Amino acid sequence: MTGIVARDFDHPALDGFPLSMRLTAPAEPTSAVLISSGTGFPKGFYNRIARRLAERGAAVLTYDYRGIAGSRPADLAALRMDYPDWGRLDIPAAARALSEAAPGLPVLHLAHSVGGHFVGFMPDPTVIARHAFVSVGTGYWGRHHRSYNPLELFFWHGYGPWSLARYGYVKGGGLWAGTDLPRGVFETWKRWCLKSEYFSNELEGPLRPHAFDQVVAPIRSWIFTDDPIATPRTAEDLLGVYPNAPGEITVRSPSDQGVRRIGHEGAFRAGMEPLWDEIHDWLVAPDR
Repeated sequence: MTGIVARDFDHPALDGFPLSMRLTAPAEPTSAVLISSGTGFPKGFYNRIARRLAERGAAVLTYDYRGIAGSRPADLAALRMDYPDWGRLDIPAAARALSEAAPGLPVLHLAHSVGGHFVGFMPDPTVIARHAFVSVGTGYWGRHHRSYNPLELFFWHGYGPWSLARYGYVKGGGLWAGTDLPRGVFETWKRWCLKSEYFSNELEGPLRPHAFDQVVAPIRSWIFTDDPIATPRTAEDLLGVYPNAPGEITVRSPSDQGVRRIGHEGAFRAGMEPLWDEIHDWLVAPDR
């Protein structure tokens, strides 16, 4: 499809915080897909898949959560926020922006990693019709690949606290390859990842209000055998926080996709076009 245009703009979150967004779309879209990032991944990381989906007829909206990349304030150390704010305030604003850009089309959701964790924090999750989860599993370190444990434990107990003490935020680059992270993201993320329950045991207490039981849209979760974080077990644990959503897990190996490595982020790198087409077809076809 020709005539694909990418447009960058700012849109307010539910509390007015300015969020950086990008709409990639054909002139006359036939579907609308919201892409929610993993922690520390800027919206530009998803440019390739956004372009591919737009070529299939979708208006695709990518965005940076507050504190991340294009939505990073000048003084990140001064930003006061909590990790679930991405779900409570940012995801619903992105869904609204997509609905404004593609009126009359149902909002379909492609969520990477933590993007699939926070749907239940949306005030009204029913605004999204279907969810494709990619590499989405709980962050509890004890159910990740053993070879990955030393690195993540050093991140939680070493690099992260040191970076907060020095900069007031977790600085990207080096050990942490993602973007700079606000203090409120790191501290809550660490608390959850050190518990086998992840955040599920907080849903009846400090994480109220939430709407996890109101998520009724179908969820299909794609998991890859060489992903050290989103394993079949952690994917199942995460789907458990959506008790009323029909869910299914599809497990693939890199060889299934004709590549040498996928890991936690490789599903969005060049060479994964057949997977993107499969995800698109599942999102837009209700009977699939």
